[in-house]
Amino acid sequence: MLNKYPLWKYLMVLAIIGLGMLYAAPNLYGSDPAVQVSGARGAVVEAADLDRVNSILEENELAIKSIKLENEQVLIRFENVETQLKAKDTLAEALGAGYIAAINMAPSTPAWLSSLGGAPMKLGLDLRGGVEFTMEVDMRTAINNQLKQMEQDYRSDLREQKIRYRTVRQVANSERIQLVFRKQELRDQAERYLKKNYPTISFLDDSSNDLAFFAQITEVKLKEIRDYAIKQNLIIIRNRINQIGVAEPNVQRLGKERILVQLPGIQDPAKAKEILGSAATLELRMVDQDNDVRDAMRGRVPAGSEILNDQSGRPVLLKKRVMLEGSHITGAQAGLDQYQRPQVSIQLDSKGGSKMSAFTKDEVGNLMAIVFIEYRPSGKTDADGKALPPIKHEEVISQATIQQRLGRNFQITGVDNPAKAQHLSEMLRAGALVAPIQIVAESTVGPSMGAENVEKGITAVILGFVFVLAFMLVYYMGFGLIANLALAVNLVLIVGAMSILAGATLTLPGIAGIVLTVGMAVDANVLIFERIREELKDGRSPQQAIHHGYDSAFSTIFDANITTLIAAVILYAIGTGPIQGFAITLAIGIITSMFTAIIGTRAIVNALLGGKRIEKLSI
Repeated sequence: MLNKYPLWKYLMVLAIIGLGMLYAAPNLYGSDPAVQVSGARGAVVEAADLDRVNSILEENELAIKSIKLENEQVLIRFENVETQLKAKDTLAEALGAGYIAAINMAPSTPAWLSSLGGAPMKLGLDLRGGVEFTMEVDMRTAINNQLKQMEQDYRSDLREQKIRYRTVRQVANSERIQLVFRKQELRDQAERYLKKNYPTISFLDDSSNDLAFFAQITEVKLKEIRDYAIKQNLIIIRNRINQIGVAEPNVQRLGKERILVQLPGIQDPAKAKEILGSAATLELRMVDQDNDVRDAMRGRVPAGSEILNDQSGRPVLLKKRVMLEGSHITGAQAGLDQYQRPQVSIQLDSKGGSKMSAFTKDEVGNLMAIVFIEYRPSGKTDADGKALPPIKHEEVISQATIQQRLGRNFQITGVDNPAKAQHLSEMLRAGALVAPIQIVAESTVGPSMGAENVEKGITAVILGFVFVLAFMLVYYMGFGLIANLALAVNLVLIVGAMSILAGATLTLPGIAGIVLTVGMAVDANVLIFERIREELKDGRSPQQAIHHGYDSAFSTIFDANITTLIAAVILYAIGTGPIQGFAITLAIGIITSMFTAIIGTRAIVNALLGGKRIEKLSI
């Protein structure tokens, strides 16, 4: 029987539409102005902190809509933005440096819908307002640092293998290390050993010296260096953004050497630049256990020691001698030890491993401290207008007992919980700054402009939608009504898909993509309806015209849409923020419009007209 779908196909169409409506629904509930309180540097927020926050708000007569503890954070909702801003400033001042109070817009999605994974669409910077920075990583420095590290590793390895060399040095203005030996036998032995242990390095003969060869960084290794430099600097930037108090920052790689930083809700770029432009490092030092910190606090600080505070503000007496600097840390991963207790595994370069081994030889059983050091721009100038030196900030972020003599790989135990272990591993990696970063571009979008963009974007979608609906209804009558129904479902599916996809963010160009897909969805229906008209003119029955109209138009629609989809994927892959925003809504819209135009409308037509004797079609 012509134009009849099996039951499973109708159920599939209904299920997809139902899911689209379900995950689009959170966008109907809006958001509440909120403040999100979390612990600084991995600290865990507990029930006692919830009570403390509530008390502070009550004391300052700040009315709240709701307050609760979730995901180790306190979330406070307010009725208006004015109260939200006052509460943020009040909490930041009252709670101190151990907590971060961040402004946020908390979705008002019902709990039952949230439990199913429902959440409203994320809005981009151009729709919410905020600050955007483009930061560039100095890859030349990253490569030079790698070459210096190679020099150290080769010297260390050759000494361990007892292979005597004359020189190991970097060739100026190149990506090569020259190794020179005294004998041909030693040269060949060294080359065999290094080739075996450094597969990503290319080893070449030195035509000017038979007793020498070059170690050159390959393209694979260069890509690895660039990726590592970007990854490390992404960690550094995210750690620093936590100090600004932004609830939903966007930090992502931009091309080969740049990083895009978007801070929604921040309207003061000066503060953001101050935090992002600061420099940080780490030091490993021994705790002075031979003297009493209380005596030191009274002014009797032993020679060779000094007092620093930990993250809780408690004083710690440390020896001034630095065991190891953060620049020697090449990796740090959080995990669990054999007793399922949190720990952090550290990897050092060869020079760092030698230093660690020498220093810890006689320190087994003693306490070692990790000191986080940050140099923050002062933001002030002297009488001549020159910038004053940066302010040095030191803090003990961890103390651990040395269990055995340590080398290039060791573990830090005694961490309170997995969250702190994860944060400590990030801080350790962040301390090993692979390459300098600098801000090369910045822009600010005001909140009023963002609100205006949202309003204009929604107006554009509505106007485009209404005009298309009117045209289809007038020109194609009954079938136009079916196309309009499919068009409405298409918009719902786009919103649902944008809401459920974690990486999808709606931007102003993204709204343009939605408007474009509205036209493309109708275009597919126009092709189908015109083919049906042609079939009717050729004398086919209405049922045959519907059947052949959909079948013959399918290949044309599929070919046209698949090429556009490929273009959208390429735009997303190689584009940046605004272009990606357009590409993602375009790609989602193409997929949903093909579903609604080809399968959706046919399902409605088949359900209403399939298998019946029809004399005339309303088309």
